[in-house]
Amino acid sequence: MTLSHIRKLMLSSLLLFTSFAVSAQPFVFTAIPDEDETKLVERFRGIADYLQEELGVEVRYIPVKSYAAAISAFRNNQVQLAWFGGLSGVQARELVPGSEALAQGVEDEAFYNYFIAHTSTGLEMSDTLPEEMRGKTFTFGSKGSTSGRLIPEYHIRRVFNEAPEDVFSRVGFSGNHTRTLRLVEAGTYELGAINFAVWEKELADGNIDTDEVKVIWKTPAYPNYQWSIRGDVDERYGDGFKEKVRQALLNMDDPELLESFPRSGFIPTENENYEPIRSVAEQIGILD
Repeated sequence: MTLSHIRKLMLSSLLLFTSFAVSAQPFVFTAIPDEDETKLVERFRGIADYLQEELGVEVRYIPVKSYAAAISAFRNNQVQLAWFGGLSGVQARELVPGSEALAQGVEDEAFYNYFIAHTSTGLEMSDTLPEEMRGKTFTFGSKGSTSGRLIPEYHIRRVFNEAPEDVFSRVGFSGNHTRTLRLVEAGTYELGAINFAVWEKELADGNIDTDEVKVIWKTPAYPNYQWSIRGDVDERYGDGFKEKVRQALLNMDDPELLESFPRSGFIPTENENYEPIRSVAEQIGILD
């Protein structure tokens, strides 16, 4: 065997090893903790299995305890993909140059919130936020949530021209939408804001006592949840990997997987679609 052949063989072996090393790295994703952790683990275990089969690499889901932790994991490359809300997605992509919003739920293109009330308040469904809310107790969801905090606070300030702390006798942060529902249902807080998807799913599953809690207002539509991916995934997993991830998400059609979100499917999106979220966040002082 000539020296030239030996060199070619060594180069071929090196390229094969490098390719194997790249593909052998696990692809890790997370999601904002907008519901009880047990529900999230259940949901995303199935998504991990689906993505692993579609992408041909090991895929892992890691849970996080807070919205800030999800953003931090994305920034620090502990995860390469994340299911974010509108605001957390904007914040995360700001910290990772080149990162992109890949896909959103069909329902996320025009998402909305419900304001809910304990029936003891006597409040009924209205075309706007009623003045009778003033002086009552109110809970948001997570401080970093689009539908749990950003959008509800924006509308409270718009209608009352005051900060929530000046409108209500007590303001809390439940941590997630499910907990907001339970706190208002129990009368611990008289009012709260919840995203419509959680309310509708809990209602369909028979988990809401409608004798104790009701919807009193529906917000105008806004863009919300999306899958965001780091801009350096092609370097780490090979050329075209980002597009493979996008297609895998857009092609997800298993009713059981989609129902767990709940979404009817995923559609393409891009960073600029979330500029309205950035604008609102800047208006109320959440983003600089």
